[in-house]
Amino acid sequence: MHSPYSAFATSSAITAAAAPAAAPYDPSYDPLVSPGIGHNRAYAPTYWVASAGQPPEDDGPIAGDVDADVVIIGSGFTGLATALFLAQEHGIRATVLEANQVAWGCTSRNGGQGQNASGRLYRSQWIERWGLKTALRLDQEIRYGFDTFKDLVAQIDCDPQPGGHLYIAHRPKKMAFLGNEARVMREQFGYDTRILSGDEVRRDWCGDQEAAGAMHEAEGICVHPLKLAFGYLSKARALGAKVHPSSPVTGWETRGGVHHLRTPGGVVRARAVAIATGAYAAPGLTPLLKNRVFPVLSNSIVTRPLTPAELQATNFLTHQALTDTRTLRFYYRLLPDNRVQIGSRSSITGADAGKDAHYRLLVDGLARKFPALAGIRIDYSWWGWVDVSHDMMPRVVQPDPAHSIYYALGYGGNGVSFSAHAGRRMAERVAGKHDASIDLPIYDSPLPFPNQGEWAAPFRRLGQNMLYRWYWLRDEWL
Repeated sequence: MHSPYSAFATSSAITAAAAPAAAPYDPSYDPLVSPGIGHNRAYAPTYWVASAGQPPEDDGPIAGDVDADVVIIGSGFTGLATALFLAQEHGIRATVLEANQVAWGCTSRNGGQGQNASGRLYRSQWIERWGLKTALRLDQEIRYGFDTFKDLVAQIDCDPQPGGHLYIAHRPKKMAFLGNEARVMREQFGYDTRILSGDEVRRDWCGDQEAAGAMHEAEGICVHPLKLAFGYLSKARALGAKVHPSSPVTGWETRGGVHHLRTPGGVVRARAVAIATGAYAAPGLTPLLKNRVFPVLSNSIVTRPLTPAELQATNFLTHQALTDTRTLRFYYRLLPDNRVQIGSRSSITGADAGKDAHYRLLVDGLARKFPALAGIRIDYSWWGWVDVSHDMMPRVVQPDPAHSIYYALGYGGNGVSFSAHAGRRMAERVAGKHDASIDLPIYDSPLPFPNQGEWAAPFRRLGQNMLYRWYWLRDEWL
């Protein structure tokens, strides 16, 4: 298919430099205060990195000034999916720039839970915010997006664990909330949602001792996120995309409609730029993103493999996605090698993330849910930043029609699955293709600016700290 940017592409070759040894991982990196995203930093010490195997080939760091059809900033799920769909569906061969390693940020640090969702709002809240008609159209789009995700998962060896999602009430008072959500999803959206008692959860699914009951959604697939990302990488490059790690964007000028992106190895010129950085956008990357996403930390641990006796004691009969109803929810599951992964929001700043209190929150939470695992050896512990939008919903947009700049951001922790479709939709927008979905709320407006205004930015973390304390009090005691 003819590329609308092909007239700009030249015969200039992008010469890949030999990749230097990785710089040390920085556990205290914080997008709100760190001076930059980093340059060729090593991966966080996640279970996914340890078990993904040898990464596929990439195109090495940028070496020399070059021209490209489209530049994508960020090589996580969204960036790689955008590159894949640009090539596969529009004949456009993108150049992906990554500051550190491929899939270094959110994509190699999440819980691997792919759910039929987008953003932080429930479907009942969609109705409250936009009305039933728009909520139904948005649901159709999210279902289509989950199909995009499922199609890619079926093509890639990424340890899929299908079956759905079990949303567990951690206290009896939460059952009314789950009952209402299940009713709305059945009656308004046609989903086969089921309400389970606490005894049914422990007998048929897992022995979570906190479970007062649960809502089961039939759609959901857990994956090995880094294996999935490596699959995206291989497929995109096979279609002609170029993926350059160790190539942070350190400067950006637009002259005559052409974007000049400066990297340590040279300047990359392009007619269009698609931003897919999640919570890891370099400070000052573009004014279009200033204060539009609030980065929030998520901590995670993985145990050693469970013994047969421990599996029996915990009654883990499912490998499906498990989350509970805390505001700062625990997300957890049994991995294919019989380890348990559990994560949650806890720390506020990068400097604080490694403190024992945040580690203990997860260890103690695991022991409350599964007493047989109290004291079990923890083999992996890490944390990473989540991109939360100020209205709790993502955006896949061209924020200013006068500029050929696009972004897909703001998943709020639900990006494992929806990022695949966000990549497809962002590729369409870059290619100038639009369909009836364009007027949906997640596509027709930029990420909102916080109501407090820019002056309040330095105080948001103080407010976040107070909010987390209130959430804990409400979730555990009130």
